[in-house]
Amino acid sequence: MAGLSARPLRAIAADAPTPPQTAADARLNALMDKVQWGDMRLDPTEMTSLGIDTGANAWARSRLGSPGMAARVAEWNHAENMLAALNGFDTGELSETGSVHAGILRFQLESRLTGREFGLGHVHSPYVISQQDGIAGRVPDFLASIHPIATRDDAESYLSRLSAYGYALDDESELQRHEAARGYAAPGWALAKAAQQREGMLAQAAAESGLVRSLASRAEEKGIAGDWAARATRIVEEQVYPALSRQAALLRKLSGTARKGDGIWRVPHGEEIYDRALAYFTTTGLPADEIHRIGLEQVAEIEAALDPILKEAGLTKGTPGERLIALNSQPGQVFEDSDKGRAALLRFLEERVAKSWEQIKPAFDTVPSTPVEVRRVPVEIEQGASLGYYMPPAADGSRPGTFYLNLYDVNDWPRYSLPAIIYHETMPGHHLQTGLTAGNDDLPMLLRNQYIGSYSEGWALYAELVADELGMYEGIEKAGALQSWLYRAARLVTDTGLHAKRWSREQGIAYFGSTVGYPENQTMSEVERYCAGPGQACSYKIGQNAWVAERRKAEGALGENFSLPRFHRILLEGEMPLSLLSERVDAWIAREKAGQGN
Repeated sequence: MAGLSARPLRAIAADAPTPPQTAADARLNALMDKVQWGDMRLDPTEMTSLGIDTGANAWARSRLGSPGMAARVAEWNHAENMLAALNGFDTGELSETGSVHAGILRFQLESRLTGREFGLGHVHSPYVISQQDGIAGRVPDFLASIHPIATRDDAESYLSRLSAYGYALDDESELQRHEAARGYAAPGWALAKAAQQREGMLAQAAAESGLVRSLASRAEEKGIAGDWAARATRIVEEQVYPALSRQAALLRKLSGTARKGDGIWRVPHGEEIYDRALAYFTTTGLPADEIHRIGLEQVAEIEAALDPILKEAGLTKGTPGERLIALNSQPGQVFEDSDKGRAALLRFLEERVAKSWEQIKPAFDTVPSTPVEVRRVPVEIEQGASLGYYMPPAADGSRPGTFYLNLYDVNDWPRYSLPAIIYHETMPGHHLQTGLTAGNDDLPMLLRNQYIGSYSEGWALYAELVADELGMYEGIEKAGALQSWLYRAARLVTDTGLHAKRWSREQGIAYFGSTVGYPENQTMSEVERYCAGPGQACSYKIGQNAWVAERRKAEGALGENFSLPRFHRILLEGEMPLSLLSERVDAWIAREKAGQGN
């Protein structure tokens, strides 16, 4: 894939609004740069992720962001100051492009302050630590996957960050202790699982830990002489492990005193926090009851579409969910539970990724030039990590886009389900969308490197539909695609059930498992994820619905003059709230009608 050439993004820029031209636009761009640089100073790891921690920014490569209360206050202050500066703009002086960018920036900054009145860093992450939240797993993943080891200075910077990791763990523990006293702690089972994860890390000898081996092995590969393993081991033994031990003990203690219940309603102002979380993640005004209803309706629609496909496969008895569970264990669907089986699973994904670049051409007239890789979630963190996630490429091209799949339990990944996942995460999903955005130099840096879930996740789920239109699913794999959409529709029901209707975790697992047909381990992991991160699970299907609606609107308005590749160029405008996306599609339709499209 590295050898693929892409059509230059500027070659189709005529199909997008004119780049910023006014003096007000230039001032707005400067403000967005100020927001971005302020963000990166608060969390220098962002510079490393973007590949810009070099030259004058080289100081950032040896530092971590702080997860403590002081950092939370600094983030609030930064957002408030930048919002005040934005409020000083005369929007009438902005171009069309500038007005769009100002709207996106306002959404960003106002969102950052939605949790402040409750004392929370953000309503989308009300818990400092849970089975999926906290730096215990995040920092090792960052050091292994993002922090480069190409020079001696890189290795020294790694050691500096490793040392800072211990201090940061204590800062995080202190913040969690403070938040728990106010009533903001994850459910007891989540805290117990988080403690178990940290205890699992501590059970491994420091010298054998991924924190040490990642540095030592990569330094050896690059021929960087030094006693890296010994120095890293000493830091892990003397600083990191003691801090992890203190945090594990705290979490064990808090798990026994946490408030009963599983949804966010259990914490102070929980109902209002959930309303704001839904508004943030869906970028709509849809209330929980309406989202719940939409989920139930779409579950029924997708189940009806699944029925004949499953019958054709000989699965005739039971609900669609029960038949999917039966399909999971059919011969040829489950990869061998061994290193050999896991390698075969990764090869299957790699082959489908390579094939997809050619398959998507009828729907896209430009693709990112940056390659994308498939990797296994590092073994050291897989028990606490997500089942799968995409990591964008570095801005300087030094690191490709990467899709990480958690292979802790191969039973989570029956073969028929994998194509939908790969199309979601790579091409034409996340990698295509983020690649086009990140590669568009007409966008300010802040807008090239942001994440708005309803737009991005909605696009990736919509991309699975496009893959179906392009005939990219083979045989029973179409059941995997429908299961993927069923999964996201059931999320609407489950997430709102847990947080608005006060379902227990067990109720959520029972509904989700019987509906979606996922393996037991995956079902439990998913529902527990929704408990810890209220609202986020709703962004996918609400976003997909919006993308489908916008395309139908464009098709209806343009008739036979509608061009799918031209419609997909709207990605070049960058991520934005769904309400603003609708306005931009209206503007695109007007340009097409006026004959301005290519």
